[in-house]
Amino acid sequence: MRMTVAQEYADRHTPAEAATVLALHEAVVAVAELDVAVKYGLLMYTVDGGWKHWVTGINVTRKGACLRFLWGVLLDDPLGVLRAGTATLMTWDIPIGAEVDVAQVGAYVREAVAKRDHFVANSDEISKAAKQRLR
Repeated sequence: MRMTVAQEYADRHTPAEAATVLALHEAVVAVAELDVAVKYGLLMYTVDGGWKHWVTGINVTRKGACLRFLWGVLLDDPLGVLRAGTATLMTWDIPIGAEVDVAQVGAYVREAVAKRDHFVANSDEISKAAKQRLR
C-alpha cells in the first residue's frame, strides 16, 4: 500500500502530533478537491497546482498544530480563532490531542477556497492594504 503525502508528513512527528495532523488533513480534504504536497516544511493544499497561491497548510510547532491560511486576512473568522502571521497569513492554533471539529475547519477551508480567485487577482492590493493595517 502506497503512503499518502499526509501520512508521510505525519510520520515525521510524534504519534499524538501525527493524529492531530491527520485529523486536520481529513477535515481539509473533506470539503474541497485540493492538490497536496509538502512544501516549506508544511503539509500544503492548493487548487490546480497553484503553489504560489496555496490555500491552506498544516504544520507542527512546540505549541501544537497550526492550520495556516495564506490570505487569512480575507476570512470572516466567526470563531475568532485566527492569529496574525505575515501581512496576509493567518493561523489557527490547535493543541495537540484536541478534538478537531471537522465542520468548523471545513467552513474555514471552504471560505478560503471560495476567496482564492479574488486573492489571486488582487494579491498586490490586498497585501498592501494588510501591511498598512499592521502599521
